[in-house]
Amino acid sequence: MSEATIIGIDLGTTNCAVAWADRDGRGDFPIPQLTHPGMVEPRNTLPSFLYLPGPHELPAGSTELPWEKEPTRVVGWLAREQGAKVPHRVVSSAKSWLSHEGVDRRASILPWGSPDEVPRCSPVEASASFLRHIQEAWDSQNPDRPLAEQEIVLTVPASFDVVARELTAEAARSVGLKNLTLLEEPQAAFYSWLDGVGEDWRKQVSLGDRILVCDIGGGTTDFSLILVTEEDGDLALERVAVGDHILSGGDNMDLTLAATVQQRLKTQGTKLDSWQMQVLTHGCRVGKEQLLQEEADESWPVTIPGRGSSLIGGALRAELKRSEVETVLVDGFFPICRPSEAAMRGRRTGLTELGLPFEADPAVTRHLARFLSAHRGAVPVQKDWTFLHPTAILFNGGVLKAPVLRRRLTQVLDSWLQAEGSPPIKTLEGADLDLAVSRGASRYGLVRRGQGIRIRGGTNRSYYIGVEVPRPAIPGLPPPIKAVCVAPFGMEEGTSADLPGREFGLVVGDPVEFRFLGSTTRREDPVGETLEDWEEELEELTSLGTTLQTEAQPGTIVPVRLQSRVTEVGTLELWCLERDGQGRWKLEFEVRENPEG
Repeated sequence: MSEATIIGIDLGTTNCAVAWADRDGRGDFPIPQLTHPGMVEPRNTLPSFLYLPGPHELPAGSTELPWEKEPTRVVGWLAREQGAKVPHRVVSSAKSWLSHEGVDRRASILPWGSPDEVPRCSPVEASASFLRHIQEAWDSQNPDRPLAEQEIVLTVPASFDVVARELTAEAARSVGLKNLTLLEEPQAAFYSWLDGVGEDWRKQVSLGDRILVCDIGGGTTDFSLILVTEEDGDLALERVAVGDHILSGGDNMDLTLAATVQQRLKTQGTKLDSWQMQVLTHGCRVGKEQLLQEEADESWPVTIPGRGSSLIGGALRAELKRSEVETVLVDGFFPICRPSEAAMRGRRTGLTELGLPFEADPAVTRHLARFLSAHRGAVPVQKDWTFLHPTAILFNGGVLKAPVLRRRLTQVLDSWLQAEGSPPIKTLEGADLDLAVSRGASRYGLVRRGQGIRIRGGTNRSYYIGVEVPRPAIPGLPPPIKAVCVAPFGMEEGTSADLPGREFGLVVGDPVEFRFLGSTTRREDPVGETLEDWEEELEELTSLGTTLQTEAQPGTIVPVRLQSRVTEVGTLELWCLERDGQGRWKLEFEVRENPEG
């Protein structure tokens, strides 16, 4: 049997991309998709939009695909275009919903806030729809090498916690993609850069270099830090820091430009409704991409449909100016600031509509300041440094295709470094910012086969479980909870760890709750480390409500030891092993907010 092809899939917030690699070569897979009703064309990326058309909304047969005659849903290019016209029928940012712990991510909640007559799906199901489209498109062109039989490397944000990773893997398994590995997107981008420069990478970076990977896509901003170390006399690479999941990116920029145009029209006596704002935002996205190119026109026209005589009698034309776009986006999203100016949380009103937890502060530079300050201890640094000093930067993500944005980010970083006596940052050039993640993912598959240098990474945070402290009951106060480390920062895939010399009492047969916590900054805690005052240092990730099955009486407390395991896929398992018997209970990282619902 021939060796499986490695398929790298970038399951992006706003776009997906696919690349492949095997012993005979490598390449990108242009994804066939509907670009207009009745027209199927290949595109380098598949927009991460799922459209749920109403009855008779699109002409009969106009959504037909080579592998499906009567699809009830539309994915990709046409879904994005149609969703700009009928926004309450489109699912977007499914990946961000996967990481939102405030909702049931397996429940049919999307499109969020849509009318009752619109069909709905879950974030997991929406993500699976994109993967299913990729699978069926691949199989239609490669019938002798079905995707389900290949080696899949699927990328996730570095900031995804164990629950979001597990849900991503679940979406892949639901469409039959079982030979699966998860890879952090910034690492994938770096693998793509390594692949592009070949052996010359050792000439571009040196021992001790601290490489900042700055990834700004349509919906999210992600930071990671890779350290150049030494192993057996040769250079090696290790991912040593990961930032928070920041819900701010190109989509925020589109909304900002749309609001700028809206205000200009308002001063001229023209009022836009919410539907027209959706259309305007879509037009601003196209204009932004055109005007931020190095050789761009000075302006871009935007057309807004009319909505009747009470608002606009006919179509309205507006204009985006290049100077306006650069000023609004550069100063609004990349302001010059000091490294001590961490991102602001912003003032919140007492009531807010439920939805994605978008960032209150859109300033990428302030989020970067917070990241570098929070991870100052990730590597040995000089005592007088107030933040971790990167020595090189690798850009990734569609937003950073704009040279003016890359220049501003570099300018701000250089000002910080100069103020504390460090040299300017080096820029690592050469990656395709749209396709680097999928290409790097396929390259990582070759690295796993021994072809190339591997970035040591492991878990992107330290993980803890809450353990109740026995004490006499106090009216109005719950028993205190200690946090016990079950998986340290950087625990490698395919490894397991027992909590040394510790036993716990496991309640079986009765409904119980388990609390899971994490930290991206406490990287020195070993397995078994116990924290009593942890509220300000650890983040609550999720809780698991369950009843552990047993033949013993309900409520029995069984002495157990704990064993954690990081799977080859990159997800975390926690096992409770009975001391005096054969009992084994696996604690699944669940996502339901109401376990009894």
